[in-house]
Amino acid sequence: KATALNDFIQGIVMLVGIAAVVLAVLGENGGLGNSFDLLGDISDANGDKGAYSSLFGPDPINLAGVVILTSLGTWGLPQMVQKFYAIKDDKAIKTGTIVSTFFAVVVAGGCYFLGGFGRLFVKSADGLPEGGFDGIVPTMMEKLPSLLFGLVIVLVLSASMSTLSSLVLTSSSTLTIDLIKPIMKEKMDEKKQLITMRIFIAVFLIISVVLAIITLKNPQTVISTLMSISWGALAGAFLAPFMYGLFWKGVTKAACMASFIAGVGITVVHMAYYTLAGHTGTLWGINLASPINAGAFAMLFGLVLVPIVSLITRQSDADKAHAEKVFECYNDSEI
Repeated sequence: KATALNDFIQGIVMLVGIAAVVLAVLGENGGLGNSFDLLGDISDANGDKGAYSSLFGPDPINLAGVVILTSLGTWGLPQMVQKFYAIKDDKAIKTGTIVSTFFAVVVAGGCYFLGGFGRLFVKSADGLPEGGFDGIVPTMMEKLPSLLFGLVIVLVLSASMSTLSSLVLTSSSTLTIDLIKPIMKEKMDEKKQLITMRIFIAVFLIISVVLAIITLKNPQTVISTLMSISWGALAGAFLAPFMYGLFWKGVTKAACMASFIAGVGITVVHMAYYTLAGHTGTLWGINLASPINAGAFAMLFGLVLVPIVSLITRQSDADKAHAEKVFECYNDSEI
């Protein structure tokens, strides 16, 4: 409930912020039509014009990896899913579906739309400003009015704090209630659970700060790389069990474990071989060194792996009975 309320307030800031920034960026280049004309005049790597004003851009294959990671990936992130645990009743589920979809369309759609005009603000020969990829948005924001620029800063902080707060609350409660409490010889009362959760929250926040400081000056750890690694591991592990588990009684524990191992394993191996070791490579036009593509592959691989493992492994009688009980809610005509 605390996470949901926190994200509600920060979500309002994000909705207002992204709308204002999109309008300001388009206004800076003479409106929507003129912005598209300016994009069409920019040459791609082959010297051809018009690619950047087309629907899918000059590199649709690798763009698909970005879309899968950032759009499909959110369905499998525990910190996203756990917000719905605080839902009050069945009626609120329908309302939540509409609100979540509207928010995703505005924020995600606005970010994709805004990102497409980034090249209008980048004048260097290699297509990147000072600071690399992470410098594109700050370069776009340089000419904004001070008030709007301040709103953008709050927008970024809101998005970051929303994810961080969800992650630390989910992680601390999971470790306390699902791991530590069952193995404690003496029963943990509510007060002890709360203290333990707060300690874990503090620890996770300190770890986050340390990682941010360590990676600040590392050219390999741009924001997109760090996000791709974390989302690839989390969504690669949880997406398939979450999605299949909602509609199919046959998902087994072995399939869930296989998805966990594959999602984290693919991400870690790719990070070690490509990101840290610096290897490069392409296959059928796909950039193999991109952590974005690796994260997208981990998610899609899990969607194939879970049903296969579920079909060749068996559920215990207790698991079958539990699944039948859980799926009784689908018999309610009001849902």
